[in-house]
Amino acid sequence: MALQTQAPNASPLHVLRSVCLLLVAASATVAARRHGPAVAGQSMYLAPSCRAHTASLTDFGGVGDGTTSNTAAFKSAVEHLSQYSSEGGGGGMLYVPAGKWLTGPFNLTSHFTLFLHSDAVILGDAVILGSQDMGEWPVIDPLPSYGRGRDKIGGRYASLIGGSNLSDVVITGANGTIDGQGAMWWSKFHQNKLKYTRGYLIEVMHSDTVVISNVTLVNSPAWNIHPVYSSNVVVQGVTILAPTRSPNTDGINPDSCSHVRIEDCYIVSGDDCVAIKSGWDEYGIAYGMPSQHIVVRRLTCVSPTSAVIALGSEMSGGISDVRAEDITAVNSESGVRIKTAVGRGAYVRDVFVRGMSLDTMKWVFWMTGNYKSHPDDKYDPNAVPVVENISYQDVVATGVNTAARLEGIQGAPFRGICIANVTATLAKSRKYPWTCTDVEGVSAGVTPAPCQPLQGAHDGACPFPTDTLPIDQLVLQQCAYSVPAS
Repeated sequence: MALQTQAPNASPLHVLRSVCLLLVAASATVAARRHGPAVAGQSMYLAPSCRAHTASLTDFGGVGDGTTSNTAAFKSAVEHLSQYSSEGGGGGMLYVPAGKWLTGPFNLTSHFTLFLHSDAVILGDAVILGSQDMGEWPVIDPLPSYGRGRDKIGGRYASLIGGSNLSDVVITGANGTIDGQGAMWWSKFHQNKLKYTRGYLIEVMHSDTVVISNVTLVNSPAWNIHPVYSSNVVVQGVTILAPTRSPNTDGINPDSCSHVRIEDCYIVSGDDCVAIKSGWDEYGIAYGMPSQHIVVRRLTCVSPTSAVIALGSEMSGGISDVRAEDITAVNSESGVRIKTAVGRGAYVRDVFVRGMSLDTMKWVFWMTGNYKSHPDDKYDPNAVPVVENISYQDVVATGVNTAARLEGIQGAPFRGICIANVTATLAKSRKYPWTCTDVEGVSAGVTPAPCQPLQGAHDGACPFPTDTLPIDQLVLQQCAYSVPAS
């Protein structure tokens, strides 16, 4: 997989060195997860509760040769383990052993763990491969908060791993891999040969307590992880990789979700590394389900064409209380991006970001109220979004084209912007390192000096909440599973 990592105005050697350092750090993290707390003959995993019943995919006729379809085996295994999905059933775990397990989409069940084994020394990795047979990908209804598919009007292909109305569901392993084999989908998308919107790698809907950890996701057809209409979601220790020019391969997209924790993840993608959403124009307004109480920490990102963290552009149910800290990125278009437009309605408010280390960026900060992507022509031109109380502090960025591009909405300026202790070193001297229209705020300790609308008096620190969110109190148990002899 070739990663396009060189920005137009960056030193190739400088960018390569930065990317290599990030890859080394990620590899060390992966190795620690793979060879970490396991003991002889056992694998460890984190879950809200340990499972009482375990089955292997091979028990249901699974064949890990990379060419035999295992769609029926996965569905049969989940159906069998669903008998333990009641609160008193102890839950079930499906163990995916080393091998290459080709499959079409399948759904999970409640009180369930999907465990991907990995033992690079003895057995090799468990790799789930997305089928290249489009006949194995059913077409499902569009999301009600979107009204249509994002790529095409009408329905959408199912996600490779999905589920709805679930409770206590875990996708984890010893860093096993889920490979969407997305090149086929990207090619058809670019050639306009798809009748429906591409599916995602993982999509869980209307669910509570979802944990995705210690897996590697590669080459998704489109978005990688999409929790939607869900709460109490944890994504941690996940590596996501896609070519940097692959279309819409966002990393992690919580959508109309509350109480989300994203931490210790490494993402290389062709779109936003993390994108927080809540529905599209009149459909999102009608559905009215916000994304709120979201924590992002210790994220490492490479995304030359998009943002490290994005809010929107589909945000018509509202977005509030987003807390991001300890963020590292290289060769990415923007550090934080807020995207909205007239017709979206709702709000983006109470966004707090601190502790960013950025290298080779087009913009450090980007806000726009003119993101003209609509599902149809039925949106309400009077549905004007509110953007307010946005705080950025403790940011160091090098190799920057422009410090910021901040474009609010005429007659509805973005208010309450606070920027403090930020240093952006430009790759080339610019007469206007900041572009600002229809924004209001304050700043302190910012280099280069910000635009006039952000030069209000300020005491030197931007707000960052000190309370602990309930999602940080979600306790995951360390569970052991005895690996069967090969």
